[in-house]
Amino acid sequence: MPRALFSHYRRHPLQLVALAIMILLATMLWTGVSHLTSQARASLNQSERAVMERQQVVRGDGQALLVEDFVSLRLAGVCVMPWLEVTPETGNRLVGIDPLAAHCFGVETGTGVSEAWNQPLDGKPFVDMNSAAGISARDSRLFLLVPETTQAVDLPPNYHLKTFATSPDTGELGDSFLLNLEALGVLVLLITALLLRSVYLLGLAQRRDSFALLHRFGVSPGQVQRWLALEILVLALVCVVPGVWLGRWLAAGLGSGFGQALDGLFDIPLYAGQGQSWLTPVLVMLAVVVIACLGDLLFLRFRERLSLPGPARVGLAAALLAAGLVMAWLAPTLPWVFIAVALVFAGAGWLTPAAVAQLAHWRASRALAPLALWRYRELAVLARRLTLPLVALQFALAMVLAVQALVTTFEDTFDRWLAQRLEAAYYIEVPAGADRDKAADWLVSQQAQVPGLQWHWVIRGYAPLADAGNAGSQQVDVFAITPVGSLIRGWTLLEAADRPWEALAAGAGIMINEQLARRENIGIGDSFQLILGDQARAMAVLGVYPDYGRPVGEVLLNGETLPDSFNVSFESLSVTPGEPGIAHITEGLQQIWGVEALSLRDNGTIRELATGIFDQTFALTRAMTLLTLILAASALLMMGWVFFSTRAWYFRLLVVWGLPQRKVAGQLLRLALLLTGGVAVLALPLGIWLTWVLVHRINPLAFGWSLPMAVYPAFWLELGILSLAIGLSIAVLMRRQLGKHAVAPASASAMTGGER
Repeated sequence: MPRALFSHYRRHPLQLVALAIMILLATMLWTGVSHLTSQARASLNQSERAVMERQQVVRGDGQALLVEDFVSLRLAGVCVMPWLEVTPETGNRLVGIDPLAAHCFGVETGTGVSEAWNQPLDGKPFVDMNSAAGISARDSRLFLLVPETTQAVDLPPNYHLKTFATSPDTGELGDSFLLNLEALGVLVLLITALLLRSVYLLGLAQRRDSFALLHRFGVSPGQVQRWLALEILVLALVCVVPGVWLGRWLAAGLGSGFGQALDGLFDIPLYAGQGQSWLTPVLVMLAVVVIACLGDLLFLRFRERLSLPGPARVGLAAALLAAGLVMAWLAPTLPWVFIAVALVFAGAGWLTPAAVAQLAHWRASRALAPLALWRYRELAVLARRLTLPLVALQFALAMVLAVQALVTTFEDTFDRWLAQRLEAAYYIEVPAGADRDKAADWLVSQQAQVPGLQWHWVIRGYAPLADAGNAGSQQVDVFAITPVGSLIRGWTLLEAADRPWEALAAGAGIMINEQLARRENIGIGDSFQLILGDQARAMAVLGVYPDYGRPVGEVLLNGETLPDSFNVSFESLSVTPGEPGIAHITEGLQQIWGVEALSLRDNGTIRELATGIFDQTFALTRAMTLLTLILAASALLMMGWVFFSTRAWYFRLLVVWGLPQRKVAGQLLRLALLLTGGVAVLALPLGIWLTWVLVHRINPLAFGWSLPMAVYPAFWLELGILSLAIGLSIAVLMRRQLGKHAVAPASASAMTGGER
């Protein structure tokens, strides 16, 4: 029995090789994407750890820290890590760190924080402490960082703790990016299943005669099905393991290749990949192979009952598509959005081949030339016979469109958000007890003398909502600015009243972040009640601004409207010094406040550090989409060639009927381009819709804020050219196939492609 069943592969070894290659490619596709996604997740987590807010130790006398301070603190038993910021004479800022000193971070907290520094110190932007100290620099400063568990009582006398941050908090922005990657990873798994199923069903169709012969010799269908299940399991075991290895190898190669290209062209770093278990991808792919290839056998009892005629299937697909679109628009929670996406993809997957076939029949009914009539009829046949690979390519193109728009949107959003939060050139922390009014008067007088000087005072604190005045009432962050000048007026507002910044400067209202507006259902012009100090105030909402770093609500108001009783938690000064430079400003403020040193941060270098270490994650995501698209296109190319080859005898009839072989090749070229180009056109609305779901439905429901949605027609053109290149490749292969001898099958249904 086994020898008779598998004799098909002895007669047609290339079909066995094709099935094995497709399992290998599908495994490689999903493993590579999964590995790149895990690497992107680890990279993003590492990037966030590298720029997260920490604690630092400062001297009580305000003097700059020295190496002797590091030694004294370590001898006192305090876990400290040196962080040396160096600005070379030429080039970008570097950060010198000591991973050995950072080891105690993970030991004390138990969170493995030291893993953030367990990377090659290649100067992008981190270098070894010894190398940083030996650089000829125009500016350098030493910071001593301590774990979050360190308390003030743990420090020796004359030292105290302060916060240390290298960029605004990006936690929710990163979480949002990873959530979208996870959702797209599920879609990649669906694409691999479709590719596998398409190849397997093609092989089964070519073995129908063998199965019929076995049945005549008394072999029951159940026995055949059990041997087929054993066959695919053995083949899966043989192919999945090397496929997993190849996928990891390919992901590593793509990651390093993108890193080298970006490093050479744009000086963008790419961290090394992270390790990942082999067991998970092997088990997942085995399950996908079994379900994709043996789904008909597993659900054989229900297949006949659930089978529907063609019009009913189209109606059901249209109903699923419509239900999914409505549900995605109205879904109140994330699970319903994911269900809606599944319904839309199921409906689109069923409708695409039917839509192409119906369009082809419609065009054929209006064609006057015999060859045009034949071409459109043949297109309808191809759409029916190549359903699964065509749908897989459509889903892959839609996913690539969505990922490209998502990554570009995240990059633009991240850059704009950093720009608005770090608009001023320098950030100066105001010492405790400093005279704010005296410093403000001096800065106002300097503005008349110093060209280009811009500044504003930042006051931070908390305020409970006035309509929930109880012990557990919700609090919002207060972000007060004075004066309301040009440093903040460039912020992007999602909604705004007329002349909002002028109204804010006049103290006529407040602005709120998007999270608070969504949570409290507040719009422009609404009255918002807060308790500021010992006063309850109702203020009009002048604008809503995006805020991607934190989930909490925030209120932006004019600092001059704050009552004296307001509890200030933190004060800082944002300054763009103009022509004389920052030294003139710091010297004046030190004199006014009577301090020997100020805590000063260069916002330009902060932005450079933050964008540099986050760009690597976006590069890895582009590598993931490139891998998905290449392998999906390769699968369609293989399937198209195999299917066209089964009809080579039929195409050769055109030559027998008197059409020159060159014109036959031309007809096949137009046919292949029609097929792949049509799929690209149908993938476009699905990709745009998926982008909308990611940025306008998933993000608001998960995090309370949305991303701006943008479309990129130039990228659509690139994908269209790629689809046409696939069709051109199929046509070239078929032109070579026409030159070979082909035998017609015994009947039109003996082989897939026998439809006429």
